[in-house]
Amino acid sequence: MIVNYTEQGWEVISQRAHGLLSAAIAEAWHDDVRGRRWIETLIATAEHDDAQTELESGNLLTERGGPVNFAMRKMELAHCEATMRLAVNKSTYIALLCARHLEFLCAGDGAAGPEVKAFMKAQAAQRAARLKTAGMKAGELEKDYALLQWCDALSLLLCRGMMQPEGRAMEISKGPDKLSYSLLAGKDGTLCVSPWPFREPAVTLSCEARRILQLTFADSRSFKEAYLNAGPFNKTWVFKK
Repeated sequence: MIVNYTEQGWEVISQRAHGLLSAAIAEAWHDDVRGRRWIETLIATAEHDDAQTELESGNLLTERGGPVNFAMRKMELAHCEATMRLAVNKSTYIALLCARHLEFLCAGDGAAGPEVKAFMKAQAAQRAARLKTAGMKAGELEKDYALLQWCDALSLLLCRGMMQPEGRAMEISKGPDKLSYSLLAGKDGTLCVSPWPFREPAVTLSCEARRILQLTFADSRSFKEAYLNAGPFNKTWVFKK
């Protein structure tokens, strides 16, 4: 889960809500980004974090009793296995995209232990056979994955509130067109992406979050109760060219 500390308490966004926002960003892109397996690319973008089920986890708190932000955790084998199990049972191409994303997440030094690295090595060994089954070329996979990764990056910047003040640019990532994109905040509260990647000159995006007033919890069960009782509200961002 994505956890932000605010004046009103903890603001919590589930990984699945973040994934849904990622898909909304992908859908807003210019139509020429859509590959031959567009629906599967969109679904993979929406569901790339669906194995992260916060309310089913047994360890949601830090040592001080606050909610654990996703960035505090290393990649876990159970998460990788669950992601691929869900993906393979939907489509081979979705499995390819999800495997590429897990590979990206596990690439950093110390991001994953030996068990996770062995699992990802086995997934990479299946890539050629899966591409053949899906009838896709490696270049098509990389282009579609670049879109997924870009949308994931922008969604995380939004969910974490990492927009810079005074019009300073925040790097997003390289897009499927291999261009580097930046996020900028205007004085009127609207946002802009440069260069502009979207189909329309104005785009409104939203994501559900929950605000929890209590700062510390005795155990994960009490946090889950507070999370469910908080109820969702919409966070909205307006982009203008």
